[in-house]
Amino acid sequence: MAVAPASPASRAAVEVGDELIALNGVRPRDVLEYQQLVDEPDVVLDVRRGILEFEIEIVKAPGEPLGLEIESALFDQVRTCDNHCEFCFIYQLPPGLRRSLYLKDDDYRLSFLYGNFTTLTRFTEADLERVITERLSPLNVSIHAVDPDARNEMLRNRRGGPTLRWLRALLDNGIEVHGQVVVCPDLNDGATFDDTMAGILEQFPELASVCVVPLGVSKYNTEPRMRPHTIAEANAVIDAVHDWQDVFVAALGRRLAFASDEYYLMAGRPFPSADAYEGFAMHEDGVGMARTFEAEFRGETDVATRPASGFFAWVDGAPAEGYRAQRAPGSVAITPRASAPVGILTGPLGAEVLAPLVAEMGRPDVRVIAVENRFFGGNVGVAGLLVGEDLRRVLADEPHSHRYLLPDVCLSNGAFLDGTTPADLPRPVEIIPTDGIALRVALQAQTDG
Repeated sequence: MAVAPASPASRAAVEVGDELIALNGVRPRDVLEYQQLVDEPDVVLDVRRGILEFEIEIVKAPGEPLGLEIESALFDQVRTCDNHCEFCFIYQLPPGLRRSLYLKDDDYRLSFLYGNFTTLTRFTEADLERVITERLSPLNVSIHAVDPDARNEMLRNRRGGPTLRWLRALLDNGIEVHGQVVVCPDLNDGATFDDTMAGILEQFPELASVCVVPLGVSKYNTEPRMRPHTIAEANAVIDAVHDWQDVFVAALGRRLAFASDEYYLMAGRPFPSADAYEGFAMHEDGVGMARTFEAEFRGETDVATRPASGFFAWVDGAPAEGYRAQRAPGSVAITPRASAPVGILTGPLGAEVLAPLVAEMGRPDVRVIAVENRFFGGNVGVAGLLVGEDLRRVLADEPHSHRYLLPDVCLSNGAFLDGTTPADLPRPVEIIPTDGIALRVALQAQTDG
């Protein structure tokens, strides 16, 4: 544990590195239960320090932060996934990464804490009781298909179809749930997709939103049925989503389902208007992210919308404020040089969004550098999966005297997925938050420097 200076824990002589065994005699299962326990005015810690075990009594105001920084979000065993989805990206990772990245979770707590998606195939009555009692909302649920046989095939789990009963139970008890459909060509597109949308309207109309996203295929994919969408298929998915939005508006008064930005980029079509996203409920899953970024960058909003903690971020540490893991231990302190050209590093998909915004500025000294993801290969083009190996390759050919801006979405606790850090790159980079306001401020510092 880390201990905040001048905190109740520090005043009670809790030390960095102490192992917390119990709080008020209770062994918390996770950070959720931990938070409930430390909110009490009087807290008794059972602590292990080396070979010694003892109690520490702490008296504080109700709700006052205890001042401890824990090392993980879950203290008991992570609920692992027993599905075998062909499109699961964890099966498509290269060998040699840190072991934690290969852990497949299907834990509703991580859905609440980090925005992960759960299939509910390992959900239980006890889980439902806790979610309802503690109001663990919102949750994110992977649906993929509503027809039981189709969902069984999608998850490659015979419990896939039946366990959607838990989704119905969550909605019946007022839990906010966001759904997801990963569309795989020739598997759950076309008529199956229409059946899924119809099933959602009939069985789960209370869903807060449904995001429709394409599967990611890396060069390590071994599933013969998994392949990227063609342009025609991407257009067909967009058209189907728009058609169903009309149906949902007529029946429910809202659009409910939204196609991810990646579909519009694949199809070469303009993004819907900002108001068409009805509040950007699934911004964190790549739905409406481009329109949000545009508004932030152009100064149309002063409130930055931060993305979720990112793919695999939950495995690397305890959640920061708001249950979102810290991406980097702080931006690299580099003083902007007024005369230095700027390179904005991002993935190919991010470059398509940024390029027209940068062009609007009329700044010939600012350019977008699209970094091809050779590490994962396939159709992987999002900034969140950029790794040090690819950035190092690109930056090695870049001038020393330029400024380079890198979004923090590709970092988890200061490291890329391949284990390297910004310090390993051949050019200094400035780590900035992944939002349009942060980029605008960084570029304004360039002109003001």
